[in-house]
Amino acid sequence: MSSERVPVELSKGVNGLEKIILRETRGSSAEVYFYGGHVTSWKNEHGEELLFVSSKALFKPPKAIRGGIPICFPQFSNHGPLEPHGFARNKLWSIDTDPPAFPTNSSSKAYIDLILKPSEEDMKIWPHSYEFRLRVALGPGGDLMLTSRIRNTNTDGKPFTFTFAYHTYFSVSDISEVRVEGLETLDYLDNLLNKQRFTEQGDAITFEAEVDKIYLSTPTKIAILDHEKKRTLVLRKDGLPDAGEVYFLQLFY
Repeated sequence: MSSERVPVELSKGVNGLEKIILRETRGSSAEVYFYGGHVTSWKNEHGEELLFVSSKALFKPPKAIRGGIPICFPQFSNHGPLEPHGFARNKLWSIDTDPPAFPTNSSSKAYIDLILKPSEEDMKIWPHSYEFRLRVALGPGGDLMLTSRIRNTNTDGKPFTFTFAYHTYFSVSDISEVRVEGLETLDYLDNLLNKQRFTEQGDAITFEAEVDKIYLSTPTKIAILDHEKKRTLVLRKDGLPDAGEVYFLQLFY
């Protein structure tokens, strides 16, 4: 009997919500809920969970799932007239049966293509037609890769603007043992001080008190160092040049 791991599996998750489980041959895995197009788990080859999901997460629509990787669209945070972080994280996504070519490692079989289109109710809130395509993939080394493509499908060709983010929650040890490198000397907006703009002065970001900052024009590579777990997570991006967010809000837990 073959012991080969099934790379993509449809399963039932919390409260019966459907999810996709991705498995890479060396042992890493990820879980993606159709509700919100939401990644809720990413484990390395040792089975260690790399994402944080709150114990208060309800997994009950229309509430957004607290933790993991929420998709913020068509608005990030409260930077606009819509509800904070938009509505994509509160919608039921579908499998994309005709996805475009994605620049994902072709040797990986552990991926899923999802798509979100606006409903009539969505159009009343935000009157623009679009197709949001999302690919979630595990690379051969267990890297988690999210690729998004958003297409304007307005029949009149009228353009629209939006903001977008992967609002990732990483699992770390004691927050005092964590530092973030790659944001040095950047300007940021401090959400705890009414979005006042400052320039980062430290050599690395550390956490000694409540923090909620949006860094502007962030680099393509950022590292999160967890000294207690002796683990480093490296974030790489392409095509999202405007802002990154680093925060530690004790009330969330």
